[in-house]
Amino acid sequence: MKTAIVHYWLIGMRGGERVLEEMSKLYPDADIFTHVYDPARVSAQLKQHSITESFVGRLPFARRHYQKYLGFMPRALEQLDLSSYDLILSSESGPAKGIVPSPGARHICYCHSPMRYIWDEYHTYTEHMDPVSRFVFSRIAHKMRLWDVVSAARVDAFIANSSFTASRIERYYRRPADIVHPPVDMARFKPRSDVGDFFLFASQLVPYKKADLAIEAFRHIEAPLYVVGDGSERARLEKTAPPNVTFLGRVSDERLEELFARCRALIFPGQEDFGIVPLEVMASGRPVIAFGGGGALDTVVPEKTGLLFETQTPAALTSAVHRFQRIETRFDPDTLVRHAASFSQERFRNAFQAAVDKILESASISSTDPQRHLYEVTGGAHV
Repeated sequence: MKTAIVHYWLIGMRGGERVLEEMSKLYPDADIFTHVYDPARVSAQLKQHSITESFVGRLPFARRHYQKYLGFMPRALEQLDLSSYDLILSSESGPAKGIVPSPGARHICYCHSPMRYIWDEYHTYTEHMDPVSRFVFSRIAHKMRLWDVVSAARVDAFIANSSFTASRIERYYRRPADIVHPPVDMARFKPRSDVGDFFLFASQLVPYKKADLAIEAFRHIEAPLYVVGDGSERARLEKTAPPNVTFLGRVSDERLEELFARCRALIFPGQEDFGIVPLEVMASGRPVIAFGGGGALDTVVPEKTGLLFETQTPAALTSAVHRFQRIETRFDPDTLVRHAASFSQERFRNAFQAAVDKILESASISSTDPQRHLYEVTGGAHV
């Protein structure tokens, strides 16, 4: 089958792009379409494919300010000519699924997340905007919600990256979804014996990641917290952080791998759609203290690979860290690594291929057997 893969934007190699890499290995002849593409910031694996930008990539300063062009992306997707493709795989977190497939094509959407900034995290995103930005974004977000729901009807089947994402697909699109968890690169992460005395927070410093919650909790914990990452919240957070919190900013891959393997535990206070960082830390032999919601419920096994806390408050996180300190020696690095290995790249490729094959087989049966299709549509009623 002639295959196209549509990904929201290619301006770095984060979790979504690592998933895209594995998809591209399954479909080595696939052409990739995206809104914005920066060749200097993507992997050699992806650059083996033909990559086409939408017209958004030709707008001024798009590689840096692509998010400001959100309102143009629906039209840009609809102008992509995918009429010659039999199979279209969209990788959705920003707008990607809204292409217009030909009648005979099959469109399968791997959904990392329905766009959180127009749905359940809308108020979190707009809380810190100035009044003018908030007014403009409210108008864009309203139109995007309408388009997002309409474009979901162009998808033949959804695959979600977690149980939490599947529930959000059901909530906003009224569609079921199979679940295939993203992959962790087991070859990249290794345990070390020289574990340090610090806890670690590693993420973008944006509101929904809840770095402020972690920092406030460590005001009441006698242990260092290292904060890795950068973003719009960094300046504000640094001003009020206690002395035991150290901001490291962006670090190299090698430094990040060292921090993962040497931290006492990862602090993960946000509600993520999936969250690959906890698994990367487990692959490094270290446990995770996470908020008990979102994708963490699929990856953190209480008292085996980490601890969960129930409410997103400094007090709840402080209590969880104190509890961790009392039982810290129970966490076995080998157990953590084995658990992370159950989310390996090979496992992802096998599960994703099986899900796609099942969807295509089901579609083939429905299209070639009119009586069965009529039976399914009518709920088995006699016609």
